[in-house]
Amino acid sequence: QVQLVESGGGLVQAGDSLRLSCAASGRIFSISTMGWYRQAPGKQRELVATITSDGSRNYAEPVKDRFTISRDTQITVSLQMNSLTPEDTAVYYCNAVKWGQNYWGQGTQVTVSS
Repeated sequence: QVQLVESGGGLVQAGDSLRLSCAASGRIFSISTMGWYRQAPGKQRELVATITSDGSRNYAEPVKDRFTISRDTQITVSLQMNSLTPEDTAVYYCNAVKWGQNYWGQGTQVTVSS
């Protein structure tokens, strides 16, 4: 099993920045891709950004020029979010993939006021 713990959410104003962090623990060997997803009220969970073990990044179009994902170690991932808008308000979930199985954190709330 892999456990993921997120930190860094909060309430900010439009235009502000926020940094989310996630650390994996447990059976952490062979974790490949890590990433962030988000779920806004009444909507499905959606991809925000992912990063593979060799550093390849993938971003959702709405965040492409504002968010940066980085993998500080093989078991930690962070998401730098700039120029936040109210549309970014959601619960953000850390994700890790190991041998094709997805693991999820408990989520951290990000609220952007206008």
